[in-house]
Amino acid sequence: MTRRLEADLLRAGEAVRRVPARLMASERRAARSRGKSDPIDVLAVARAAVRELDLPIARLAGEARQLRLHVDHRDDLVAERTRIQSRLRWHPHELFPELVVPPKALRRQHVLDLLEQRRCAESGTVAVIACELVVRTRELTIRANELEREIAVIVRRLAPSLLLAAGCGVLSAGKIAGEVARTDRFRSCDAFARWNGTAPIAVWSGNSRNQRLNRGGNRQVNAALHRIAITQWRGVGFQGRAHLERLMHGGTTKTEVLRILRCRLSDEVFRRLMADVLPVAETSTDDLSIAA
Repeated sequence: MTRRLEADLLRAGEAVRRVPARLMASERRAARSRGKSDPIDVLAVARAAVRELDLPIARLAGEARQLRLHVDHRDDLVAERTRIQSRLRWHPHELFPELVVPPKALRRQHVLDLLEQRRCAESGTVAVIACELVVRTRELTIRANELEREIAVIVRRLAPSLLLAAGCGVLSAGKIAGEVARTDRFRSCDAFARWNGTAPIAVWSGNSRNQRLNRGGNRQVNAALHRIAITQWRGVGFQGRAHLERLMHGGTTKTEVLRILRCRLSDEVFRRLMADVLPVAETSTDDLSIAA
């Protein structure tokens, strides 16, 4: 919402910092004046900015924003394709009762070609609708694959070290690099873990557990870390699986073990992203990178 305003301020030579909404809300509740208006919000933002000295700095956009737009657009196309595939699965039950379509097979071109060929021998409204859905599914699959290749090119340029991590594919690396933007805006790996929701939250001393699950943070990055953790748990490039299995034998559940692994992965991802951070000149002045 504020991207254009921030771009104008940065072009004018102003320093812009991002104030999270929760800090502004707490300042507004503590103010003597009641209600919510633009002057009250401006004063709350100013007070929060003066009190917090390590707020993220807004920067003009680079390839990180382009990467995030590509990843988000591909996610939207995949979600639309999934919805169409769910509708498409019902029609073969009526047209070809003997045909068995395996799960996740409707993204493969030879399966779509088979359905289109079988549909040519049929007539009626159901066959016509099924043909339209097959065509749309093919278009979405082709475009999603094109976007994946474009994402791979950008990720290899922005975060080559992240791609070398075991279990981290192009899409997971693109999601993390696009959401994080620049890792040097975090003070430490602990601040990064809190931002992505892998850092546990302390609870009262009287509780049976001294930590509880953090359900906040950036859930997109958290989900990407979980996918990497699942891949490593299955034996792809993780040398500490024996340690995690010993934890399970000691009474730790698999869910808790995966949380421990996600915390480790958060620190490793932070180190790899920091290694990839270079003083690259800003190439665009139209938009802002996601800095908070």
